Amino acid sequence: MKSESSPLRDKSYGFAIRIVKLSQFLQQDKKEYVLSKQVLRSGTAVGALIREAEFGQSRADFVNKMSISLKEANETEYWLSLLKDTAFISEEQFLSIQPECKELIAMLVSTVKTSKRQSEKLKVEKLVTRKN
Repeated sequence: MKSESSPLRDKSYGFAIRIVKLSQFLQQDKKEYVLSKQVLRSGTAVGALIREAEFGQSRADFVNKMSISLKEANETEYWLSLLKDTAFISEEQFLSIQPECKELIAMLVSTVKTSKRQSEKLKVEKLVTRKN
């Protein structure tokens, strides 16, 4: 399940870098420490979980890690919206990073659905093979 480079891996890493910089901005310029830590934790967890999934012990472990990554991406989108709606970040800053988060969510949804479908297909094939 490990690949040298993938769009999901690369995008999640780039996103994590932007989240780290956002967190630094929030702490240094806005003196906001609670929300900045929340967005930092969830936003960087997305890519970390994708990396963990690459070396999953099984297909089920891979799907589980990707599903958790999806949940973290969704949580990050929540924190970004909250930061915008409480004026810690501008509409322009929000619109700069939010589409990237949405894209990661879409990619993760697709990955989880495809992986689950493949798992089910393999289970069926094993059952058919056992009966024959």
